Amino acid sequence: MSTSKVNQEVPADSYSDAMNVALYALGPRARSRGELHDHLIKRNFEENVAEAVLDQLEIEGLVNDLEFAQLWSESRQRQKKLSKRIISQELRAKRVSQDIIDEVIAEIDDEDEYKLAYALAERKYRSCAHLDPEKIYSRISGALSRKGFSGGLTSRIIRELTGADSQ
Repeated sequence: MSTSKVNQEVPADSYSDAMNVALYALGPRARSRGELHDHLIKRNFEENVAEAVLDQLEIEGLVNDLEFAQLWSESRQRQKKLSKRIISQELRAKRVSQDIIDEVIAEIDDEDEYKLAYALAERKYRSCAHLDPEKIYSRISGALSRKGFSGGLTSRIIRELTGADSQ
């Protein structure tokens, strides 16, 4: 690997510079191939150099969009309690291919997503149960929609929560 001192003495080798930039970008967290590509182009590397670096990183196993998408999905479900829809949008924004997104989203069980939404709604319901039903609906549906859960799922959960409360 070249250091900045070596770069000043020797003409810059675009490939090794691009590789260093890509490896440095991978330091804090894993990135998709599309993210790294955009990063290299933004740093003024030529398209063919960026592609060569990304191909080499894939061969070395440092860039793997399927693995990245699976880890991203698990992390976002666990930490942020996000729905499949939001995770899919985030992966698209990170330029993961639609085939990989579909595969990763298919791995998320509908029942798991329901449990996630229910736990979130239940926590919200406990804090606003003393309010009138319209406010309860508004607060819970707002919380669930911000996390990307559908209106149908939201309505079902609110019916279950308020029905369980009246028994």
